[in-house]
Amino acid sequence: VQVVESGGGLVQAGGSLRLSCGASGDTISTYTMGWFRQAPGKKREFVADISSSGHTTRYAVPLKDRFTISRDNANRMMYLQMNSLKPEDTAVYYCYVDLPTGKMGGQGTQVTVSS
Repeated sequence: VQVVESGGGLVQAGGSLRLSCGASGDTISTYTMGWFRQAPGKKREFVADISSSGHTTRYAVPLKDRFTISRDNANRMMYLQMNSLKPEDTAVYYCYVDLPTGKMGGQGTQVTVSS
């Protein structure tokens, strides 16, 4: 299983971005997937995750009202819609697949929010 993130970039505060995560592997639809982020000088932070079916989602409490996670199992994709972005959302965003052997993450995509 491999994952590749895309969709990051530079956006002004108040703007929106949609991150995408493409996953390889025929069984990807059987696993929970999610997003972490890491800002410079800070610890990695949980953002959101979504169950294999897509019916159950979890969010970091401070992000719940602004971020939406979704997935498209038919196309092996996962998304993170981010609205009302703030400068403190600036970070590298990583998607992951929660495999039985541990979380498999990608290289990340940079999100920069200017004030």
